[in-house]
Amino acid sequence: MGRQTRTRRATDQRQYAVEAEWTETDLALMAELKRAESRLPDDAPRALLSVRLSVLTDDTTSPVRQELDLRMLARERGYRVAGVASDLNVSATKVPPWKRKELGDWLNNRVPEFDVLLFWKLDRFVRRLADLSTMIDWCLRYGKNLVSKNDSIDLTTTAGKIMVTIIGGIAEIEAANTSTRVASLWAYTKTQSDWLVGKPAYGYETAQNEDGRVVLVIDRNAHRVLHWCRNAALRAKPASTRRMVKVLVRSGQCGPGLSVATLLRRLRNPATMGYRVEEDKNGGVRRSKIVLGSDAKPIQVADPIFTEEEFQSLQDALDRRGKNQPTRHPAGATKFLGVLICHDCGTNMVVHKTRVSGRFYAYLRCQKCRSGGLGAPNPEDVYSKLVEDVLRVLGDEQVMTREYRQGAEARKEQQRLEESISYYMTGLEPAGRFTTTRFAKEQAEKTLDALIKQLETIEPDSTKDRWVAVRNGKTFRARWQEGGMEAMADDLLRVGVKCKIERTKVKGVRAPHVRMKLMIPRDVRERLVLKEDNFTEAF
Repeated sequence: MGRQTRTRRATDQRQYAVEAEWTETDLALMAELKRAESRLPDDAPRALLSVRLSVLTDDTTSPVRQELDLRMLARERGYRVAGVASDLNVSATKVPPWKRKELGDWLNNRVPEFDVLLFWKLDRFVRRLADLSTMIDWCLRYGKNLVSKNDSIDLTTTAGKIMVTIIGGIAEIEAANTSTRVASLWAYTKTQSDWLVGKPAYGYETAQNEDGRVVLVIDRNAHRVLHWCRNAALRAKPASTRRMVKVLVRSGQCGPGLSVATLLRRLRNPATMGYRVEEDKNGGVRRSKIVLGSDAKPIQVADPIFTEEEFQSLQDALDRRGKNQPTRHPAGATKFLGVLICHDCGTNMVVHKTRVSGRFYAYLRCQKCRSGGLGAPNPEDVYSKLVEDVLRVLGDEQVMTREYRQGAEARKEQQRLEESISYYMTGLEPAGRFTTTRFAKEQAEKTLDALIKQLETIEPDSTKDRWVAVRNGKTFRARWQEGGMEAMADDLLRVGVKCKIERTKVKGVRAPHVRMKLMIPRDVRERLVLKEDNFTEAF
C-alpha cells in the first residue's frame, strides 16, 4: 500500500510569532490608539491587557483582534495601557491566571504597575469557578478591578460581582462538558487500531495512506537509532546508556537535549513493537504499558520496529545493568542541587553511588569534566561544611517578608490637605474672606501653617501602590533550624548563592583535597526577602 509524504512528526512544533499576524491595517489602528493614549493625563488609570488562546493554527488572528479590541476599550474608558500579558497555547482549564507565564508574572511581581485588568471575554480569562473566586478575592485585596470587553463585569458594584460569578459558573460547565468529550474521545481511541489523535511514540510519524486516512509509519532515522542502541546494549561489553547518549548527540542523530532518562524511556517503550500504549506511573517512575483490545490481545497500530523477541532481549540487557544501581531516594540523591558547582567546568555537582563488594560508596561528581572529575567522597561532610559557612555569613540576617501597600488612603489625605491649603491661601489674599479682621487672619494663618506641616509629613512613596519589606521577628538561622537542609537549599537556590567545589589530587592519597568557595550575590539582602504566595489554597 502506497503512502504519501509525511505530514507531522512527534517532535514537530510550530512556534507562534505575534508579529507575523499583524497586517498593515492593524498596525495603523495600533498607531492611532497609541496617539490617543499619549493625550491622557498622567494620573489616568493603568490597564493591563490579558490575551489568551488555547490552540493556535496557521490562520490564527484572534490574539491580534483581542489586543486591538482591548486597546479600544481602554481608550473608551480613559485607561492608559500599562502592558500586555499574552499567553498563547495555554488552557484556561488547566492553567489558572496566576500560573501563566506572562500574566502570572504581572499578578505575582508587578502588581503596583496597573489598576485594572482587561480581558476580551471571561472564558478567555478563566474557565473554573474556583479560579474566578480566587481572582475576585485577589482583586478586592489589592484594590484592582476586572473588566471584560464582551461581558458585563465590574467589581466596583455588587451587581457586577454577582454577574461575574454567574458567568464564571456557565464557563466552568462548558469547560466540564468539553473535558468529558475529550476524555470520551481518548477512551474510544485506545480501543481502535486506526490512529485517530495524539502524538506518536518515538520511532513513528504520521502519514496519509492512499485512502486519505492518517496512519503511523516508521521514522527511518529513529529506527536506526533504536536498533543501534539495542546492538550496543547486547555487546559482550555493553555500552552504558550514558555512553549511548553521548554518541547519539555527537553524531547528530539526536538533539543536544537528549538525557539518559529520556533514552531509557524510549528503549523500554513497548510501542516500538507497534502496539498501542498508555502511560503507567508506578512509584514516580514513568513507563508505558500495552493496551489490550476486546479480545484480550495487544492492539496493533503500526508496523513493529522491534519484534517481541528483540524487545524482550533489550529489556533483559537493560535490567542486567540496572540491578547494580541503588534505590532512588524520593527527594533526590543530591542535596543542595544547583548550589554546589564544579570549580573547573561550572556544572552542578551531583551524587554518584556505586556498589563494590556489597557496599555502597557515594561521590560528588560534576557533569562536564572527564569522568566526572576527581570524585569528592563523603558528600555529607561537604554538606556540613556548606551549612556551617552559610550560617556564619547569612544566619543572623533578619527574615523579611514582602507586603503590598496601597497608596489610596495617602493620596486621598494628600488631596484633602492640598485643597484645604488652597482654600486658606485664597482666603488670605487681599480682600479675601480671612482679611476682614485681624483675629480671623491670625487664626487662618495658624491653620494654614498646621496644614502645611501635615502635608510635609506625608512621604511621597506612601501615595503610591508599592511593595515593602517587613520583618517577621525571626533570623534565617532560626528559619533553617526549623526547616532543615531542605529549607536552606530552597533559599540558597532562590537567592542565587553558589558554592564552588575544587578538588586537588594529593600524592599517595586516594581521596582528593576538597576546597569550597562560597559565592554570595552583592544584593543578597534584597533577594532574601520572602515573597508571599497570594494564590495558595488557603487564600
